[in-house]
Amino acid sequence: MEFEDNAERLGFDASRLARIDQWMQRYVDEKKFPGASVLITRHGEVAHFSTAGLRSIEQNTPYERDTIVRIYSMTKPITSLALMMLMERGLFHLDTPIDQFLPEFSNSTALIEGATSIKQTKPCPAPTVHQILTHTSGLSYSFNEGILASAYAKHKLDFGPGDDTLEQRIKRVTLIPLAFTPGSRWEYSIGIDIIGRLIEVLSGQPLDQFLHQQIFEPLGMSDTGFTVPKDKRARFANCYLYTKNNPLTPMDPSLSDRYQPGANNILSGGGGLVSTLDDYLKFAEMIRLGGSLNENKLVSANTVNFMRNNHLPGDISSMGPSSFAETPMDGMGFGIGGSVVLDPARQRTPGSVGDFGWGGLASTFWWTDPVEEINVIFFTQLVPSSTYSSRPELKALVHAALL
Repeated sequence: MEFEDNAERLGFDASRLARIDQWMQRYVDEKKFPGASVLITRHGEVAHFSTAGLRSIEQNTPYERDTIVRIYSMTKPITSLALMMLMERGLFHLDTPIDQFLPEFSNSTALIEGATSIKQTKPCPAPTVHQILTHTSGLSYSFNEGILASAYAKHKLDFGPGDDTLEQRIKRVTLIPLAFTPGSRWEYSIGIDIIGRLIEVLSGQPLDQFLHQQIFEPLGMSDTGFTVPKDKRARFANCYLYTKNNPLTPMDPSLSDRYQPGANNILSGGGGLVSTLDDYLKFAEMIRLGGSLNENKLVSANTVNFMRNNHLPGDISSMGPSSFAETPMDGMGFGIGGSVVLDPARQRTPGSVGDFGWGGLASTFWWTDPVEEINVIFFTQLVPSSTYSSRPELKALVHAALL
């Protein structure tokens, strides 16, 4: 094992970390994942790295450390941090109603309780920036349950690829009512795509330029962005869809076209980025270290601590969600950009209080542990992320390996 000496020195049982390799290989052998990779660090040093399977079944190319994947909703922590950078400049307050910056949210409405039609609405306040950040705004996703989700699907409001801009897509979103009065519930949503547009308005820059100049370039995240240039496409993993007929159904190849430079106008701050293990590790380490990495200070430690606190009145489940989420809801709070473990026992997954992270639609996963000073990044490319229980299994494997 390449990092066996590191593992022992960093407080891991190397033989138990090797179980992760066996676990990943089993997922590949059982045709649950096309391939996968994992990177585990402690105190900023690599304790374990391994891969299994293929990044492209069709081309028989292996998963490698520099394989580029769609991180989907693991984009959300990055976009949320970008907004916190603007908050540190005094450009807004989190309790500001969003219509002060995006006037299309004026005259907001929400579905009445028990609505059976999208027309059964009532006036409501525009959601605040904080409510949008924490998924308590009343916005939704098409894959959630209920009539609002159906309307999102019908009108293609999930910020997938398109010829329209962020501004144009958001104007279409505001023609649909909110799922509930802002602040009254939790529902996973397109909110961070709205935040992406807010970043453009506050900074005066397109979202991709702001992220590149303020986050990717300072951290050295050279393989992270909304596109995959031609000279990097050989490293770009294929994505697969679980279906009853074929658990590894190749995704429509045209969906990969959105990542070609100039092919897609939508800069999705909620799910549009691609990245590599080492690139995302740089972001993760910056979070673990309190906002700085290699003498590049993005935000203050106070701001990172603020992000990693629970911003809900209780755990997610206490707010009555009926939506999909990238995490268990019992014993789990939500901060700015990711989930926060409040009680590992109620979550029924080994971990530390304060674990912070998030996952993505293609079954990717990241968390940082403030107690053990660990970062764990797991990549594969299988949609949807709820197909298997790989995330809690991986957490159990990692914690079982700690000495």
